[in-house]
Amino acid sequence: MGSRIVESFVQLRKGKTPRRLHADLDGLKDDELGRGGFTGRTANLYRRHDPTAYRADGPLRPVDVLAGELKPADAADSRGEPLPLFDNDDCRIMLSRRRDPMPFWVRHIDGDLLCFVHRGSGLAETEFGPLRYREGDWVYIPKACTWRQLPDSETTMLMIETTDELRVPAPGALGRHFPFDPAQATIPEPAPADDDGRDGYEVRLVHRGGPTTLVYEHNPIDVEGWRGDNFAFTFNIADYNVVTSDSVHLPPTVHLFMQATGVYVMNFLPRPAEGVPGTERTPWYHRNVDYDEIAFFHGGSLYGIPMPPGLISHAPQGVHHGAPEKARERARRKFDEFTRVDWQVIAVDTRRRLTPSAEVLAHDLGQH
Repeated sequence: MGSRIVESFVQLRKGKTPRRLHADLDGLKDDELGRGGFTGRTANLYRRHDPTAYRADGPLRPVDVLAGELKPADAADSRGEPLPLFDNDDCRIMLSRRRDPMPFWVRHIDGDLLCFVHRGSGLAETEFGPLRYREGDWVYIPKACTWRQLPDSETTMLMIETTDELRVPAPGALGRHFPFDPAQATIPEPAPADDDGRDGYEVRLVHRGGPTTLVYEHNPIDVEGWRGDNFAFTFNIADYNVVTSDSVHLPPTVHLFMQATGVYVMNFLPRPAEGVPGTERTPWYHRNVDYDEIAFFHGGSLYGIPMPPGLISHAPQGVHHGAPEKARERARRKFDEFTRVDWQVIAVDTRRRLTPSAEVLAHDLGQH
């Protein structure tokens, strides 16, 4: 275990700095160099120039791909599997675009599975019971739980498989007013499925080095009842209560939804825009010192500019990223015109560096 991060109440100032944090920049560029994913020791560097104005050559460079341009095998073949996007020792991130029901069941052996429904609706048939899903739903499947997907319509999902157990973060000072209210989750009722006369019931064990196939003589969804605190559920982002501030743009960590060792999943959702004049409304420049960052654009707009639905953005740690200076200047000019931020972005931060798949690199918008 690494040494504990120590924060100090005393903050040093050297040179020209604004009085307020992330505000009143007077032409300077706000660049944050911070540890522990915005929760540790921090330096705010006030620069003359946009730190994202660079060209990158090599593996540690930002990558942007459109989900609609990628072709998961399960989009064309009912027996196909999701498309790998990014990978490290703590998680795998995949894309599914299934239109036909699975003729088999799956069981993720390496860890828990958390799926975000970008488009479509349907049924997740689990051992705990059936779960209807719709756009904006998170679908949580515990490690080694048997389940299958039965779409009503073509369903695009971002899938996150974590090696360690996914947990809801401690609520801290917010207590029962934490953004994720468990009472809003949908928890299934058991509904054992009848056999349908097939010769065997295929269950795929999804794991590194796999898959392994089990063939049962009976339908594996045969649970009459269950009890405990480990179960599948769905939760829609419309029920997530966003934490806001009027005078400072809050760090991504306040929007945390679920976490596992080395993996943090966040919801950036519509909210009132910062209202105190001079406050910067866009995230400050930063270089993800300790975390890689994945942003999945579900929809919405940012001060009148539509967000590209299905854009998947990877910012590796140590490399500057953030909205370009022109977008920041526009947000300042139109400060009085917009009172809300209407974006819908799903974010995944990982402690270990992520490796993009060959398919992601082949469709990188920055290389075309």
